[in-house]
Amino acid sequence: MGFEQARAERKLQLQELGSLCLDAYENSRLYKEKVKAVHDQHIKRKEFQPGDLVLLYNSRLRLMLGKLRSRWEGPYRVKKVEPYGVFHLSHPSSSKLIKVNGHRLKLYYGKKVTKNKELDIFLLEDPLTAEN
Repeated sequence: MGFEQARAERKLQLQELGSLCLDAYENSRLYKEKVKAVHDQHIKRKEFQPGDLVLLYNSRLRLMLGKLRSRWEGPYRVKKVEPYGVFHLSHPSSSKLIKVNGHRLKLYYGKKVTKNKELDIFLLEDPLTAEN
């Protein structure tokens, strides 16, 4: 085998390796596009209207003091909706507006919040026993 023939064969091998590399990149790109399409289909779009009651996720709560402590605060009322998922919220007890991302919100299905809250107090008594 002469040097010219070896050079031509090596050049051919390098071209094949380059084409295999480009095919791998193309397959990777197609795979990522398909996975993104499947992922985007499963994302639930959150649309809130002004006046809706929502709960706000507290992402800064790192060390939970108790197992049952909720990371959701609220309910807040949606005052204004801006494009790209920005919402202005107000708490029923204050007039200050908070600007948050829509990913941190979920719809509140509880009772409507009223400004005048009344607290019912029930005093519990010991049950009657045979001695009494």
